Amino acid sequence: MNVFTVPMRLLTAVVIDEAADKVKSRLLDLGVLDFIKVSNLAPDQKEKLTEEAVEEKLALYGNLRARIETLFQQANLNHPPIEKIDPNDVQALNTTKIKSRIDEISDELGEIRDKQKQLSQLRIRVEEMYSYLVDNKLQYLDVRIGKPESVTLDVLEGRLVNLAHTIVENKKWDQLILLTLRRDRQQITPIMETLKWVESSDGSLNKRALEILEEHLKESLIDLDQQNRLIKEQIKQRIAKDQNELEEFWSQLKLHELLNQISGNFSRTRNTTIFSGWVPASKSESLEKAIREASDNSCVIEWTEAESLPREQVPVAVDDIPLLRPFQKLVDNYSVPEYGTINPTPFVAVSYLAMFGLMFADAGQGLIILLLGILGTKFYKPHPSGKPSIISGDMYNLFIYLGSASIVSGALFGSYFGFPLFKPLWFNYHEVVALGEYGGRTVYSILKITIWFGIVVIGTGLILNWINLIRKKSYVKLLMDKNGLIGGWIFGLGVWTAFAFVATGYKSIPSSPFVLYGFAIPLIALLFKIPLQNYDLKKSGTELEKQGIGSLIMDIVLEWIVDILEIFSGFLANTLSFMRVAGLGIAHVSLMTAFSEMANMTSGVAAILILVVGNALVIALEGLSAGIQALRLNYYEFFTKYFTGRGLSYNPIALRPHAGKSN
Repeated sequence: MNVFTVPMRLLTAVVIDEAADKVKSRLLDLGVLDFIKVSNLAPDQKEKLTEEAVEEKLALYGNLRARIETLFQQANLNHPPIEKIDPNDVQALNTTKIKSRIDEISDELGEIRDKQKQLSQLRIRVEEMYSYLVDNKLQYLDVRIGKPESVTLDVLEGRLVNLAHTIVENKKWDQLILLTLRRDRQQITPIMETLKWVESSDGSLNKRALEILEEHLKESLIDLDQQNRLIKEQIKQRIAKDQNELEEFWSQLKLHELLNQISGNFSRTRNTTIFSGWVPASKSESLEKAIREASDNSCVIEWTEAESLPREQVPVAVDDIPLLRPFQKLVDNYSVPEYGTINPTPFVAVSYLAMFGLMFADAGQGLIILLLGILGTKFYKPHPSGKPSIISGDMYNLFIYLGSASIVSGALFGSYFGFPLFKPLWFNYHEVVALGEYGGRTVYSILKITIWFGIVVIGTGLILNWINLIRKKSYVKLLMDKNGLIGGWIFGLGVWTAFAFVATGYKSIPSSPFVLYGFAIPLIALLFKIPLQNYDLKKSGTELEKQGIGSLIMDIVLEWIVDILEIFSGFLANTLSFMRVAGLGIAHVSLMTAFSEMANMTSGVAAILILVVGNALVIALEGLSAGIQALRLNYYEFFTKYFTGRGLSYNPIALRPHAGKSN
């Protein structure tokens, strides 16, 4: 496993125009080239080159493809697998025909959806009246028992069609039962008068009428739901009827969309096509071979090593390690590392899991999180349109890791669903928190563990920073930066001095000359930081602004004061920040103890319910809190020591997922 970013090379190629289309297909098939505009590489040649305008085509293809995806979503269908699209099988694209077919299908679906809309509106009306009846809110309803003198039931239905109502024909009574909403009374009363509605004089029918109406509305809701299901099935069948044709359209649109993206990065002279882009060094040989084969060797290829160009211009690719993908997501969410530096993902995996385990040390609850992750990965299905879901597959994999970390730490500290069911492998966390002291350990022992853990994390970050600076040949920064060798020395000496101070019962610090000179020499050396930086910049050919000796001295003194404050206060704050790990761990045990005490005050089902609900709340709230705090400590205490996040993301134009990753 390579802990550094993937080495990159810059390709610049010239091919004859006749071979350009074949070359495009091969480039898309490989999917490893992150294109850059040739005009950006050689701005002085820009006037001699022409570029293809593809924006309108891309917009058209994207719009048509999105419309097809919308149709697939309505039928709960996935778009065709990307893997089945052959970049070498490029067919002529008739966008007029595609648009016409999509419009035709959409129009037919529109008629079906109009019926669905009417059904939905009717259901809302029926459901409202039914809820008033069931909840006995009769003040919102009007019930009429009778019949019109001169019109039929169909005519009555037609006059009331735009108002919420239901009519039951009771042949036994030779009457109609009409139910409407009282708020519509002003509209309904004139209609009843026009139709010469004659109300029944038998008041004893009212109670039975309400029962009949409730049963009728219940049946109506069931019938409306059945009709709605039939319409949904009708929509699905209509789309499925032309599924094969739509899939072919989608595949060709996707293919042409990507090919035009590539074309947009091509520049042309009268007879040749020129393109350029970045590729992982391990893929450069296969890429060159593919271009030569596609162009029948009618090409000129030139490679430029990344080291000869400014680091900030080189895109960053990292090894795709499936097991570490959940943690790579955490890094990507923060930023992109600089080219040629350490990829923090493996270190984040270790530190994140260790932090979470220390804050959420419970083997039983960890097992629940582990099982949730396993079930999630088993039943997780990506959204048909490819849209990200709230919880992704990588998140479920992260649950598996976090659950495993909790199981290990729970066994070390002897915690199982909040109870010390088994003898701890390390020390009894529960007894220490409950009694304040157990087996010669106290709460301060827990704090000490997290402080040492923080020291290790910060120290690791400093070492990674030194490695990065050596690779970047930033030797002045390596020596003089607050996270460089001088900063690291002061941090290490500060840690030794602090623990020596604690060992004396907080009474005195070591009086050895080593401590005095150990702090004094590097602090004095920091005064030479700006002169050394200026010398380094001049040596690299950078022009510096002229300043007088007084201004220079002022800059040196101010920079020195700021560095001292940042080194001492920064490292102290960073280290003490890890005490939150102990705080959350103690809070976790305290909460479970509280729920246990509450359960002891009851018995039977109530006690079990309290423990179940308590564990569920702790898993949800404490688990979320521990995950967020572990992420925060990585971002703000660990990353700030070595991770600049100024990298340029590597984004090749690829047909298949992960095609551009380095393996």
